[in-house]
Amino acid sequence: MKILHLMPHLGGGVGKAHSALRHAASGGIEHHYLLLEEPRDRRFVEQIEALGSTVDVCLDRSSIEAHVAAADIVQIEWWNHPLLYRLLSKPLPEARYVFWVHISGLNAPYYPPGLIERSSRFVYTSSCSLDWDGLSGLPAQVRDRLAVIGSGFGFDPLSLSSTYQKSQVTYLGTVDFVKMHPELFAIIDGCPEDCHVTLYGAFDAEGEPVRAWRAMRHPERVTFAGQIADPRAVLEQTAIFLYPLRPDHYGTAENALIEAMSVGAVPLVMANPAEMAIVRHGVNGVVAADPADAAAKLADLLRHREQLAPMSMAAMQDAASLYTPTRSARLFQDLYRDVMTTPKIAPDFASVIGSEPLQWFLSTQFPDGRATGDLRLSRTGSSSKGSLDHFLAVFPDDEGLLSLRPTTQPGAYP
Repeated sequence: MKILHLMPHLGGGVGKAHSALRHAASGGIEHHYLLLEEPRDRRFVEQIEALGSTVDVCLDRSSIEAHVAAADIVQIEWWNHPLLYRLLSKPLPEARYVFWVHISGLNAPYYPPGLIERSSRFVYTSSCSLDWDGLSGLPAQVRDRLAVIGSGFGFDPLSLSSTYQKSQVTYLGTVDFVKMHPELFAIIDGCPEDCHVTLYGAFDAEGEPVRAWRAMRHPERVTFAGQIADPRAVLEQTAIFLYPLRPDHYGTAENALIEAMSVGAVPLVMANPAEMAIVRHGVNGVVAADPADAAAKLADLLRHREQLAPMSMAAMQDAASLYTPTRSARLFQDLYRDVMTTPKIAPDFASVIGSEPLQWFLSTQFPDGRATGDLRLSRTGSSSKGSLDHFLAVFPDDEGLLSLRPTTQPGAYP
């Protein structure tokens, strides 16, 4: 069985997921990765190649079409990347098209919902995506194409032990309000118990989080530790994994959260869909309704540390059983066998995504894939992936995109 993966790149979380899947997969399936842009970080490319899969960068349309025609299944690794929109806007050969969707679809950026009807299978990375109201209106035979296969995996488990001597409170992840809850420092400041939180992750010394920290009543409660080479070592010493994310983030896999749980750190998260699909309040972690509630729950955990040991054990057990590459690889193998019983199709993707860059960008901003309300550009300014400036970096002369440019903050896609 030949699986062709079409994707912009193999970096970050998606590269990490595929490297882990190739480690875990059994034989009998050939995986070929076709990247739409030159990789900036070849770490996961090299790991995947070392495991026997092939990785190519293909910028020529005719070559892409030849690879598609030769594959048994074409798996499109979907997120709101402009190169994916350009690829799908023109006819592709008949194939069995499986989408693995690496955004939740519950907040911007959205995916064009018509892609579901034009796929052989539409696979989410979190069960939270199934909560989108629009799915209920799909015909039953279309809803049958939906599946959930996780892309976030924990570390190899520690020996499960009832001994609990951890004390650190840690945040590890994106130290930027693009994903981190903007009230994180207010949560720490408002905690009735004295506490200290170490933030791990690259940060801008003049960025918003640092400015928020400087405005705290108790700035001594926070340490910015920066990027680290060995996150597992930090998480193994973490008692409470303070991980409040903004309510409109679009993440699904939440690698840092699952990794923390896999080594026994007890998570404290906000009641956002992606986190609530992972954390069971009072069982394997704690869920807070709002920042004030998060501050109160943090204080409660610090006062009553005896609560931590059973939740730590449950977190490790859940990570070891539910969030492993072996499990996801097995689910994909079953899905591929099922898809192979279906005929190849030649979907008209352009009819749902549009035919020009302005339509593609706007489809990421509205839940039904159409511009039917006030335009909400990227909340992070113009430098984030999938933002207007990212689209302009790929299509610099597009008049439709340029007409939106004055409404964004100045900047450039890195």
